[in-house]
Amino acid sequence: MKANSGFTLIEVMIVIVIISILAAIAVPNYIEYLTKGRITEAVSALSSMQVRMQQHFLDERTYVGACTASSVAPLPANTSNFTFACSGLGAAAYQVDATGQGSMAGFQYRINMLTASGKSTVALPSGWTLPAPSTCFVLNKAGGC
Repeated sequence: MKANSGFTLIEVMIVIVIISILAAIAVPNYIEYLTKGRITEAVSALSSMQVRMQQHFLDERTYVGACTASSVAPLPANTSNFTFACSGLGAAAYQVDATGQGSMAGFQYRINMLTASGKSTVALPSGWTLPAPSTCFVLNKAGGC
């Protein structure tokens, strides 16, 4: 009698089902992991900008003139995931926004003088929880800071 070698169709289908289940779990987790890494890009730039804005105020006694390349507080460079914009520069007020683009569309973070921490999450994409009031940078879907 001749011995058969190889796999049966049932064995191959079971392996495919197992791989599909693992992929269905791994892919969304990997995408969330990438998103959290991209959020860190904006949060880090805004946190650094907040310190530079305070340094500008200590030097000049106003926020007017900040966000320019020649100031102590130049606007962070735009990235492939976030654009940065400065507005509301005045004697005692400023606002800097990081707005998501591309795969990060829907995310918007802000630093200003209106909240106690100076940090806020303005907008999040659907499926993410925006705490009310938002006085921090939301870093995960559950609304945790």
